[in-house]
Amino acid sequence: MATRKETPSTPTAPMASTSPGATLDSPVKQIQIEGLVVLKMIKHYQEEGQGSEVVQGVLLGLVVEDRLEITNCFPFPQHTEDDADFDEVQYQMEMMRSLRHVNIDHLHVGWYQSTYYGSFVSRALLDSQFSYQHAIEESVVLIYDPIKTARGSLSLKAYRLTPKLMEICKEKDFSAEGLKKALIGFEHMFEEVPIVIKNSHLINVLMWELEEKCTVADKHELLNLSSSNHLEKSLQLLMDRVDDMSQDIVKYNTYSRNLSKQQQQKHQYIQRRQQENAQRQTRGETPLPEEDVSKMFKPPQPPPRMDTLLIAGQINNYCQNVKEFTSQNLGKLFMAEALQGHNS
Repeated sequence: MATRKETPSTPTAPMASTSPGATLDSPVKQIQIEGLVVLKMIKHYQEEGQGSEVVQGVLLGLVVEDRLEITNCFPFPQHTEDDADFDEVQYQMEMMRSLRHVNIDHLHVGWYQSTYYGSFVSRALLDSQFSYQHAIEESVVLIYDPIKTARGSLSLKAYRLTPKLMEICKEKDFSAEGLKKALIGFEHMFEEVPIVIKNSHLINVLMWELEEKCTVADKHELLNLSSSNHLEKSLQLLMDRVDDMSQDIVKYNTYSRNLSKQQQQKHQYIQRRQQENAQRQTRGETPLPEEDVSKMFKPPQPPPRMDTLLIAGQINNYCQNVKEFTSQNLGKLFMAEALQGHNS
């Protein structure tokens, strides 16, 4: 029986394509997304997302000056163990070809992904976004948080890789010296782009009618004071990432000690060699031939630092989520205390 894979496949970047009048060097300063696209992403997660399982899809639209307009999207199908021969690139090309035949925007402008309690800063997302942004400079990734949305506020954010990180990924120099030279920190990895949701006038009229028909009881969700489960899970994930960071620090400290120890051994060997040659010269003997010390003392392999930066970025994201969540709940508690005091 076919079973779902827990880890989603990495989206594949398409061939570069831009809309007429768009320049490759124009930065994206704003994202305008159709309300129907947001509903499609939410529906995709509700139909195929299960708990921490991630759903992904393709964003379609066009670039107008410094504004990226997202007008359509379609999901990636869930892979099973029996779908080993599934070709993602062919699937994307067929979908875009079908949309073009019915006169719908078919230009590839990025991709979207759901997240579980804000856990999206990973190497897979970095590699996927680099592939997209390298092929299509205006590409973005939309991160949809269904858990935060279920608590009453839509959580949808757009991210792009910073120019510094793009250069590092092109050179593939993730060593500590390379990252230090480029002045790359976890706060300089992703840049958030503001999002504006746009609807047609007919949809706005429909929403006004639905709002009038909505009962008052359905609007009490924002006043819910229960916060223990959400806060507990966020803190648990935060502690897990702190443990990962601690393990990475231990690995780097071990590498630093081994490197320092090897440098000392190398220096001692060179000194003994020089002393022995000096003694041979005093005895009138020929000095020993020079040897390639670098081959005798090979430096240890440094641990990759990009993973550490990603962990730091994820920790920062968890802290921001906890800060935002607690600030909202503190306001609710103070308001509830004032109402209770007024009623008493």
